[in-house]
Amino acid sequence: MQDIRQKYTIIREQIEKRAFDSYLLTYIETPIIDEDKLLILISIMDRLELSFNEIKNYALSTMLIQIALDTHEHISNSTKDEKGRQLTVLAGDYFSGLYYKLLAESEDIMMIKSLSKGVKEVNENKVFIYHNKPEGIEKLMASIMRIESALLTKLSEYFKVDFWNDFLAHLFLFKRLLHEKKQYFLSESSVLFETLKTMSFPGNKLRLEELSSGQRNHLVQICDNYLELSKEVIERGLKQLPYLNDMLEKKVTFLLNQYQPNAKTFVEEG
Repeated sequence: MQDIRQKYTIIREQIEKRAFDSYLLTYIETPIIDEDKLLILISIMDRLELSFNEIKNYALSTMLIQIALDTHEHISNSTKDEKGRQLTVLAGDYFSGLYYKLLAESEDIMMIKSLSKGVKEVNENKVFIYHNKPEGIEKLMASIMRIESALLTKLSEYFKVDFWNDFLAHLFLFKRLLHEKKQYFLSESSVLFETLKTMSFPGNKLRLEELSSGQRNHLVQICDNYLELSKEVIERGLKQLPYLNDMLEKKVTFLLNQYQPNAKTFVEEG
């Protein structure tokens, strides 16, 4: 009987085998496999009456479509040549094709429908954020939450274990907010912080790095408020969710420990 670590290692290797195509990797950035999402997928299915083959197939399918969505979203701005950009788009399509092939082989029509709904929800919310103006910070955060967790919540609903959904949604919102905050501090560039700036200071044409320390602190505080809210939900889930394995608990605890409140990050000028 394989333990969760063995299953995780085997399935991750299978994903890498399919995703890390040597020709594509000469033109595109190496696809990122979200290890936390993969572990959550395996942890949820490990407690169901599924064979390892079924767990592997569902996890492979879900992670390949996740990689496809991420690849389409993150076309590198540093890719100067048109061929590189086109290949990055085609790479996303390639991962989508692998996903559909795997699910078609499983002949699980209901799973295909469930994940298709998740893909639709992710794309609708991306359009909402990138091409429209969210009506309020609450709606912005709700859209980010759906982008980050829709595939997983659709899968948990399919398996009728949707008591995972609050935990999943807040865990991956928390992770995304941590990433956006890190990006902001490293380069003062972040999709989230750009949107927060527009919503918090309408009419302000200054770039993020040109804002006053007080304005920058305000944006960081908004992010921290939502990190705190999600952290509370995640910590409750760690206590209440049944059958949490040790590997998953350690992963989640490690993620939570990366958060440090920064209420007064930028020293006031003058």
